[in-house]
Amino acid sequence: MIIDFNAMQEYTVVGMNGGMGEIATKMYVGRGGKIIPSRLAKGSSIGLHTHTTSDDINYVISGTGRAICDGEEELLSAGVCHVCKKGLSHSIVNTGDDDLILLTVVVER
Repeated sequence: MIIDFNAMQEYTVVGMNGGMGEIATKMYVGRGGKIIPSRLAKGSSIGLHTHTTSDDINYVISGTGRAICDGEEELLSAGVCHVCKKGLSHSIVNTGDDDLILLTVVVER
């Protein structure tokens, strides 16, 4: 199976999960989960939220940021993968001067 994100419409989310700023994203939804490439603009964030049905795997393609997962701060940079397990809460903040580019895989379980 091929998922062609180039053919998908990008949309903008303002204040995702109560966060600040804008996030540009595309999303594939399939049985068992989602695949979400996204771009958090400078100063933008994904607000604190809980994963009640899934694991959230966030691979950083470029940029810098910070994740707070279950109260623990984790620094994000290119090549780092932040995982928020089912039942935990997390938020993500772009702390850099450039966009924070993520590839997120949501695994329902």
